[in-house]
Amino acid sequence: MSTMSDFTDLAHNLSQCQTLVQKAAEAGAQALFLPEASDYIATSAASSLSLVQPATTSPFVQGLQSSARQHSLPIHVGLHEPGASGKVQNTLIWISETGEITHRYQKLHLFDVSIAGGPMLQESASVEKGPMLLPPFSTPVGNVGALICFDLRFPEPSLALRRQGAQILTYPSAFTVPTGRAHWEPLLRARAIETQSYVVAAAQCGRHNEKRVSYGHSMIVDPWGRILAELGGVDEDGMVEGKGAGGVEGASEPLVAMAEIDLGYLEKVRREMPLLRRTDVYPEV
Repeated sequence: MSTMSDFTDLAHNLSQCQTLVQKAAEAGAQALFLPEASDYIATSAASSLSLVQPATTSPFVQGLQSSARQHSLPIHVGLHEPGASGKVQNTLIWISETGEITHRYQKLHLFDVSIAGGPMLQESASVEKGPMLLPPFSTPVGNVGALICFDLRFPEPSLALRRQGAQILTYPSAFTVPTGRAHWEPLLRARAIETQSYVVAAAQCGRHNEKRVSYGHSMIVDPWGRILAELGGVDEDGMVEGKGAGGVEGASEPLVAMAEIDLGYLEKVRREMPLLRRTDVYPEV
C-alpha cells in the first residue's frame, strides 16, 4: 500500500509510482496497491479530458506494466480512461506480475457534495458512473473486491463482495480533508469489521492544485478492525503532517506501508464469530 500526491504531469506521476514499485519490491511485498487517480488529478473537466488516455495506449499504464514485469510485482492502480458523452471513467486496474491487465473496475458511486464551509464538488459532471459491481478476483495475496473512494460510504457493495468470496476490500482514494477528518478511519474500520475482511486503502496526500487537497492517511485494517499500518496525512493548509513509512516528519516523497495478509487469521475470525444473516426478515445483499 502506498501514499502519494500527484499533479497533472503524467511523467512525474509515473516516476513517483515507479519509485513506489521499487520500494515495495525491495521490501518484499507480494502486491502493491496505489491510490485513486494515480495518473493525474486535474483542475477542471476540460483539463482532465486533455490528459485522459485509454489504458491500452497510455504511457502511464505502459510504464507501470514495464515496472510490474521488471520486479515481478502485481500492481493495483487507480486512473482515468475515456468514457461516453465527453466524460471520463474513474477506473481501477490490476496489472499482473507479467504486466497484463487482468481486472478493471469502474467507480460506482460518484462524489457529489456541497458542505457548508467545506468541499463543493460534483464528480458526476465530468465522470461516468460504473455500470456494475464486479465479483472478487484471485491475487497472490487473496481474493480482492475492488471499490474506489466514495464507494466506501455504502456498505452494500462491500457486503455483496464478501458474500461472493472477497477476503480483501480495496478503497484507493483521494478523500477531502474535512470528510477525511470526520469519516475516513471510522468507515474503513466499519467495512473491515462488518465483512470480516482486510481493507487496503491507498490514499492521495497533500495539495494537488489550488482547488484540491487530499487527506492522506493510507491505511490497512484487519478483519477484527485493527489498524495494521497507517501513513501520514495533511493539516488544514495542505501541509503534510505526521510520519510516513520512512519515519520522516512531513516527508513529501511517495511512501509505502506494509502489512501481512494472514488468510488463516481471517478464517479464524469468521469461524469464531459467524455473521449469520437473518435474510428471512430482510433482503440479502
